[in-house]
Amino acid sequence: MSSDDTAIRAMAEAILEAHAPTFTDGPAIDVPVAPSTTTHFTSEDPVYRAAQQACTALGFIAIDAECLARAWQAQTHRIGRFEAARWPDTPVDFGLAPWPRADAFPAGPRRLGLYAVLPDAAWVARMARAGVPTLQLRFKSDDAQAVRREVQAAVAAVRGTQSLLFINDHWRAAIEAGAYGVHLGQEDLDALTPAELATLRHAGLRLGVSTHGYAEMLRADACSPSYVAMGAVFPTTLKKMATAPQGTARLKAYARLMREHSLVAIGGIDAERFPAVLESGVGSVAVVRAIVAAPDPEAAARQLMARLPTQPD
Repeated sequence: MSSDDTAIRAMAEAILEAHAPTFTDGPAIDVPVAPSTTTHFTSEDPVYRAAQQACTALGFIAIDAECLARAWQAQTHRIGRFEAARWPDTPVDFGLAPWPRADAFPAGPRRLGLYAVLPDAAWVARMARAGVPTLQLRFKSDDAQAVRREVQAAVAAVRGTQSLLFINDHWRAAIEAGAYGVHLGQEDLDALTPAELATLRHAGLRLGVSTHGYAEMLRADACSPSYVAMGAVFPTTLKKMATAPQGTARLKAYARLMREHSLVAIGGIDAERFPAVLESGVGSVAVVRAIVAAPDPEAAARQLMARLPTQPD
């Protein structure tokens, strides 16, 4: 082993010793550091290589380990020394542009409060009457006319209430109906052409974007959305996830990095898990089954709202 390899391994082991207790279930000494023959390095920088190996050993997927390694390299150059205990969370080290931004989507409340994700306009009307501050219509249909009717009905349902309504995916119908905002997943966001994204921005709607790790957060940040949703925090049966549950330790790290954004935590969150989620610093918690599968949805909403501000601020 060369002296460079020895130094890289020492830095990687130092990162693991500092952070394995946070990001894994076992002590740092139980987490191996072993460069894989399939590992793809994009830099010869020793800090970068050490951080990528360590973050991979901590369970981060390859594209997120790459983001962290690049950020650790940038952090080291910025502060003039390598610090294993200093987990990267400074936006400039990830290449994020400073705020305010001229191209940003309109801002919404910094803290969106309880955020109910609902299957149809009838549920939207019900939760608007219950006083839930932020709602999302997640209506699934291949029938364009049915989508249009449901979106229009949902927008009408919140009119005259304090609830803010986001439409999942169907951004053209949302613009037509005059919705408050649109929520897009990563695939939907990536599918937009620059012209379509500009149309959505110029329409004045707020934009929320789903993320599932560092790489997706950076992609979301690039379009300067109104809020960033982070998850799935816990296991969920509602949809097949491409990534494992993120957990509260990662959620805290994500929230520190994305602190200039309005932040929403989502995925498998119920009343018992609210305290751990709120400790991360997010300003909103999104729920699905905790309301729609509850025996008394209105009572469940009241219980959940009692743990959060009752109105956005």
